[in-house]
Amino acid sequence: MKPLLTIVVPCFNSQEYMEHCINSLLAPGHSDVEVIIVNDGSHDNTAAIADRIAQENPTQVRAVHKANGGHGSAINAGLANANGAYFKVVDSDDWLDATAYGQVMERLRELHAQHIALDMLVTNFVYEKEGKARKRSVHYRRALPRNRVLGWDDVRSFWTWQYLLMHSLIYRTDLLRECNLVVPENSFYVDNYFAFVPMPQVKSLQYLDVDLYRYFIGRSDQSVNEKVMIGRIDQQINVNMLMVKALSETRQTMIMPASLERYMIRYATLVSAVSSVLLLRDGTPQSRAKKRQIWDQIRGIDADLDKELRKPIVGYVISRSNWAAEFLMRMGYHLSRILVGFN
Repeated sequence: MKPLLTIVVPCFNSQEYMEHCINSLLAPGHSDVEVIIVNDGSHDNTAAIADRIAQENPTQVRAVHKANGGHGSAINAGLANANGAYFKVVDSDDWLDATAYGQVMERLRELHAQHIALDMLVTNFVYEKEGKARKRSVHYRRALPRNRVLGWDDVRSFWTWQYLLMHSLIYRTDLLRECNLVVPENSFYVDNYFAFVPMPQVKSLQYLDVDLYRYFIGRSDQSVNEKVMIGRIDQQINVNMLMVKALSETRQTMIMPASLERYMIRYATLVSAVSSVLLLRDGTPQSRAKKRQIWDQIRGIDADLDKELRKPIVGYVISRSNWAAEFLMRMGYHLSRILVGFN
């Protein structure tokens, strides 16, 4: 029987934590879930652990081994091997909440029984920040009416700081294939690309207000650690520009619903803000020059889109290079760390 949901777990040197992740996906009662463990050229015992788990769960788990190509490459390999009607990515140091997982599967089964081919299911995620007793849940109650099938015309405004991350999303698998999604390889920070580029193809979505995805933050070598991100800033900027190019091409080839276009412009602005603030945090003359180049590149890609990205207050501030703008960016960054709790 064809599985209802494929969950892809990209793994690179994940021996210390991958079993906790995968065990959360193999909860009893979810025999209609397919788990694909993608070993992305690991040097530790990841491959052996993946093979053992697959042997112990032969009807549900497959291990795919490939040369190292990065997070995007692992997602692409998972998508190529997916048999499920729906598709989700769970990173190997994260996990799913058991109660919410059951509710999500119940909803997917209801949709399947009603022959509703939903393009995207949205859930909440929780920042599992190490050392923090209170865990912050990111929800979408303001923007998305709950528990009914929506079109983009039904979507209200998101908060300025808020957008749909990879952790929030379950896509219809065929939608990803129909839009020929290929996530950039040999790069970090491609989860933004994955959560952004397919959006114009999404015609129907539903929001289930449950805290499904537990997003762990705390390892010193984690890709979202600030020092690590600054060291990999060129990869962040590359993904940033690919997102801007994708949005530019979409605006030129199709008429998007107003709420979708507004959301995608805001998302691209926020990713550009992350790139700009990280360069400002580094503070070197080279980084300051790169910050100015980001906006030169955006203008070169699409001058009209450049104007749209600068219209929101965030875009207006981050696209400038004077002391007042830098002060506001620093204050906004510190406030975001307090409110959102990122690393």
